[in-house]
Amino acid sequence: MTSPTDIELDQLAARLGERLRAARDSVVTAESCTGGWIAKAMTGVAGSSDWFDSGMVAYSYEAKQALLGVRPQTLESQGAVSRETVIEMVSGALVHSGASVSVAVTGIAGPGGGSDDKPVGTVWIGWKRRGGYTRAELFHFDGDRDAVRRQTVAAALRGLEAL
Repeated sequence: MTSPTDIELDQLAARLGERLRAARDSVVTAESCTGGWIAKAMTGVAGSSDWFDSGMVAYSYEAKQALLGVRPQTLESQGAVSRETVIEMVSGALVHSGASVSVAVTGIAGPGGGSDDKPVGTVWIGWKRRGGYTRAELFHFDGDRDAVRRQTVAAALRGLEAL
């Protein structure tokens, strides 16, 4: 998989914004490995104040707990990069915002930090609609830190389009 360009990310964000505006939805992000890049892509779209509610960067265990309500037991037993953690992140983002949809990402962008079970490029993305379903998907992206993060942003935006 090739890493998306800035132009491609801008196009994805603009298309998503049109859909959110038409549906009268608003979005909140909860980001770890992307460090706010999803929110940056969305707020780079002119008029995004019509549909972008807020974004949270929760990198540490403590921030995930304080900002998003991730349970310490989840982090201890499953780790930050897990289905359980991303579900708690995406749910917590909605609890702490006025948005109608949310996206959360947690992963290992590298170059270090990977393991046999969770190699560099392992990313969990979660999406949730308020009062609706939660979806979580595991990705394995290739490339350096920038490439993993770019692919994560693109996948997160595409997943929001499908909500």
